[in-house]
Amino acid sequence: MERRKFLTSAALGAGAAALATPAVSASHAKEMNIVSTWPRDFPGLGISAQRLAARIEELSNGAIKVNYFAAGERVGAFDSFDEVASGNSQAYIAADYYWVGKHPAFAYFTSVPFGMTTVEWNAWIKFGGGQALWDEVSGGFGLKALPCGATGTQAGGWFNKEIESPEDLKGLKMRIPGLGGNVMSKLGVSTVSLPGGQIYENLVSGAIDATEWVGPYNDYFMKFYEAAKFYYTGGMHEPGGGLAFGMNAEWWSSLSDWERAIIEAATNEEHAAQFEETVALNGEYLNKLVEEQGVQVRAFNDDVWDAMGEAAVEVFEETRAHSALAAKVDDDFQAKLREYGAAMAAFEVTYVNQRNRVLGITE
Repeated sequence: MERRKFLTSAALGAGAAALATPAVSASHAKEMNIVSTWPRDFPGLGISAQRLAARIEELSNGAIKVNYFAAGERVGAFDSFDEVASGNSQAYIAADYYWVGKHPAFAYFTSVPFGMTTVEWNAWIKFGGGQALWDEVSGGFGLKALPCGATGTQAGGWFNKEIESPEDLKGLKMRIPGLGGNVMSKLGVSTVSLPGGQIYENLVSGAIDATEWVGPYNDYFMKFYEAAKFYYTGGMHEPGGGLAFGMNAEWWSSLSDWERAIIEAATNEEHAAQFEETVALNGEYLNKLVEEQGVQVRAFNDDVWDAMGEAAVEVFEETRAHSALAAKVDDDFQAKLREYGAAMAAFEVTYVNQRNRVLGITE
């Protein structure tokens, strides 16, 4: 009996030792410089990035020493890609659709017009082959990316006038990146891609007439309502998807299995946390925008949605024509979108619509 107890204890002890954090002195810690596209202490996105950076060091018990740099502290927000691809820093936190100028397929690993919701995108990345395609696109630039955040379906945007028809979009100057920006360009919008920290000043000065950002929780702190009172609900441009923790591929390959597991655990944790935090707070902050700031909430009508849809078809055709890899990513994405979307409509959408009808829940 005593011998059996001893063997059991020994086995448990060996297992615990295998999972334990290696003892590492500060001088031997693996250093990791992370650059971000968000300003420091930026509500929502920026705080999430800082939380992730701190969590990696915490989970590793200091074996990975993280130095976090917000936008502009080490490099400019849109210089993050080259900073990490070159090996000057080890990782960036960003929306990968910022890099469509490098390759249009990067858009699929944030969000694309009329694309997947966050839940659908998670399924594609984790269980539908999306991660392998992301690895193929990123690997061409010496990068390895993992999901590290999600904001759910984003708002259609802030406008200084009501949008009652596709004609009302013509001539507007709007901040909107990614393939969603390409869709709006086809509808006569002059689009720009600005880092988050530069949007407010451009909107207030009149350099732009409209902007999309995220949703009520994140947008409340941006004070866009000072220049644009019309706030549109769910937009076609960013229905879901996620943010990227993009690492230098050579550096990633140099890590031990344990170090990679720590980073994967931290990014998975924050990917879920940011989405859940946004869902928890969007309702509260939408009420604040309306009740405290007099924001007028609107929804695009069917004519506007249809015009956006027609433009999106053209954008996807152009994206596919870029390269065999772009077509490969789009083929897989569109097939999975239709498969997941049909199931979502049969179950989640049916349930939510009926629940809201029975309980009297309205927008």
